[in-house]
Amino acid sequence: MKTAMQCQCAQGGVDIHSHVVPADFPSYLGSRKPAGWPSTVAAHACHRHVMIDDKVYRTVSDRCWDIVGRIADMDRERIGLQVLSPMPELLSYWMSASDALPLLQYINGVIGKMVDDSEGRMIGLGVVPLQDVDCAISELTRIMATPGFAGVEIGSNVNGLPIGAPDLDPFFEAAEALGAAVFVHAVRPIGKERLIGPQQLVQALAYPTDVGLAAASAISSNLMVRRPRLRIAFSHGGGTLASLLPRLAQAQTVFAPLKEAITMPAAEQARRMFYDALVFDERTLAHIAASFGESQIMLGTDYPFAFRDAHARARIESSAFSEAGRNGFIYQNAERFLGLR
Repeated sequence: MKTAMQCQCAQGGVDIHSHVVPADFPSYLGSRKPAGWPSTVAAHACHRHVMIDDKVYRTVSDRCWDIVGRIADMDRERIGLQVLSPMPELLSYWMSASDALPLLQYINGVIGKMVDDSEGRMIGLGVVPLQDVDCAISELTRIMATPGFAGVEIGSNVNGLPIGAPDLDPFFEAAEALGAAVFVHAVRPIGKERLIGPQQLVQALAYPTDVGLAAASAISSNLMVRRPRLRIAFSHGGGTLASLLPRLAQAQTVFAPLKEAITMPAAEQARRMFYDALVFDERTLAHIAASFGESQIMLGTDYPFAFRDAHARARIESSAFSEAGRNGFIYQNAERFLGLR
């Protein structure tokens, strides 16, 4: 028998990629506020400035925290279930874990309250201090015991450490054991200093590059071999990964150390991971579906930010995929990723 949430997914689709920014943040209670501690101040209309280190990081609308407004937009865009995760800059890896934990627990509380108030229209992905793996596992365990959460969002790197690094494996072991979904989003990407032009190029170009390298590090470290039941997804269509896979496969035929190091074919490992469909283009969507498998692609919008896909479901529905493939993208694959099936 289907659950009520599954029925909601089938009727309206699942947006696996949407973000939350609290309307306010707590004040730091210690003697010296750490770098990167966020706050908000009123801006024009219903917007607020997110302030980090006394500078405006981003101006956001009340859709970042307003349940009524979000659900109205979901209905307009035919989204039945929205998956909430923090704005990536709130991951706070650059603080000490002891400084970050109260902030992250506050954010998790905001997400939990939004889920509760949504009456079944939202589900949460929390946040953990992955700069301290033991502390992250403790918070992950607490999150997974809290109703309304399906897992966590993590960054594409942890202060430069790739997610495939052995140091992070205990966290993925815990996520696998707890049945937690893990959504990987770009944060403070490598190479942004090489972009020429406005700051927004970081989101447009550096984000998918960092996500692609993060996914590649998961493959080259055999993460899905070690953790075969881990449900892990990569934002922005896996970034550059689909284009890197053929090169990696060819390199394995040329370089013996690579052939020995990667114990399962890279393409096969890639097909064990999940990806959102946030690529803004049907040809690119077809490319990632062919690379990763139609069963691994999920609808994502990047709501409520300006750089998002407001027509994500319509884009999938007008595509050349079969009805079964489209239904998978719209809700069925996300149900599997979130553990609803």
